[in-house]
Amino acid sequence: MPYMLISTQIRLENGPTNVGDEYSDPAVMNYLGARKTTMLGNNFSEYHVDDPPRLVLDKLEKIGFRVLTMTGVGQTLVWCLHKETE
Repeated sequence: MPYMLISTQIRLENGPTNVGDEYSDPAVMNYLGARKTTMLGNNFSEYHVDDPPRLVLDKLEKIGFRVLTMTGVGQTLVWCLHKETE
């Protein structure tokens, strides 16, 4: 999976950080220390970590991910990352 989205709420910029969905690479989620949760009323799961986005971005850079773009959507900050395939 060469693409990844991470996000956080602006008021929670010190964490937690959303780091993946139910189809995310389990090895990367394990490396990040992410836990899989399903919010009441949702029919999908997400991965979360308690770390702020800056620490998550640092960890992902160490394993080859690069930020492609970043934006704000309402009260949410979103980063799109990519990792070159071997």
